[in-house]
Amino acid sequence: MSYNSPFTGNVIQPTDVSFRNITLTANTQLEWPINGNATDDYAARIMQVSASSAGLNLYMPPADQASVGQDALIRNTGANSFTVKDYEGTNTIITIAAGESKYIYITANPNNQGTWGIIAFGTGSSSADAATLAGYGLLAITTTLNQSHPVTTFNSDVTADITYRAQAYVWTGGAGTLTLGSATTLGNNWFVLLRNAGSGALTVAPSGGTLVNGSAFIVLQPTDSCVLVCSGTAFYTVGLGKSTQFNFTQLTKAVTTGTYTLTAGEASNVIQKYTGTLSGNVTIIVPATVQVYYIINETVGGVSNYTVTISTGLGGTATIDAGNQATLVCDSTNLFNANTVLAGTSNISLDDGTVGAPSLKFASETSTGVYRGSSGEFDISILGTNRFILAATGLTIAGGVTGTTGTFTSGISGGTF
Repeated sequence: MSYNSPFTGNVIQPTDVSFRNITLTANTQLEWPINGNATDDYAARIMQVSASSAGLNLYMPPADQASVGQDALIRNTGANSFTVKDYEGTNTIITIAAGESKYIYITANPNNQGTWGIIAFGTGSSSADAATLAGYGLLAITTTLNQSHPVTTFNSDVTADITYRAQAYVWTGGAGTLTLGSATTLGNNWFVLLRNAGSGALTVAPSGGTLVNGSAFIVLQPTDSCVLVCSGTAFYTVGLGKSTQFNFTQLTKAVTTGTYTLTAGEASNVIQKYTGTLSGNVTIIVPATVQVYYIINETVGGVSNYTVTISTGLGGTATIDAGNQATLVCDSTNLFNANTVLAGTSNISLDDGTVGAPSLKFASETSTGVYRGSSGEFDISILGTNRFILAATGLTIAGGVTGTTGTFTSGISGGTF
């Protein structure tokens, strides 16, 4: 019910007291100011309340002695929370924690308990507001929000989740792996600061088939560092600082036949190792940029001696047989052999090779050249056939007709043939 003026019909509000400061030392019952005097515990429109201990209650006046819309703003200025209840203490209107402010008002008053509405105000100080707002990567300092990148060291394999946002993670172990959580879950704008301060390579590997810099994984050598960011579908590095002591990374790629175009992330590896059993010739397309490549062909060439060719798709190419290596220079169009002249004191070491694939051969006729057939031998192969064997026991030359092989055991002039 509401109290109405018999003359105007307007709602009569209790006598208004604008402000009151209350210290709770026990459970306290409030009264409307119209029902008492200045010595009673009366309700004010704005009340600052400090509870001397936890668990104390503040009871509002009877709701049916006021009109709907009667209100009060209550601010907790103490260190303990307290509870605001209705007149009979049956129902809790609101519990107010330290520093909080709550606005309450009557929405229905059929009895002295009534029904109360609640609006949560901001806390009483800006610094507390800032602390409430501070999430990952933010730190409340007095009344302001500031960037925060707390440093965490780790030395065992971990999986980065949403809690890694904006933090700086420093690897301090040997070889290890940082697995990235789902890009979809982390979302577009997640990031982490990463540095390898350990003694071994740190592999960064996305999960679920997601790529980082276009590759299945990247490797941070000791002293490398970067900011790792997520787009929601992929990961990228920003400012990847490469160590000058460990500035080479290696790509290992399995191939079988046909043409393979390297991604930018794959081509950034100076050392490239190709593996697999070939069923045909393979062509590797590298970016049309100036670069040096160290190519290791560990493929199995098969009975047809299939090869791996490196090309930009624009100019000169370089073909490497199975089991061989090459150092190549790319001028953004052509691939060149980096070693055309040996300068200074040098030793050349060759693989043993075979009669069908000599270790020193010709690009246009790969089955003609020199090789080592067995211990203590120097052999020459012509089109895949042994025609020359020089050993400690003498020189054997095989002719083109069956039975025309000759062996010199004591020299050519004056010796035995």
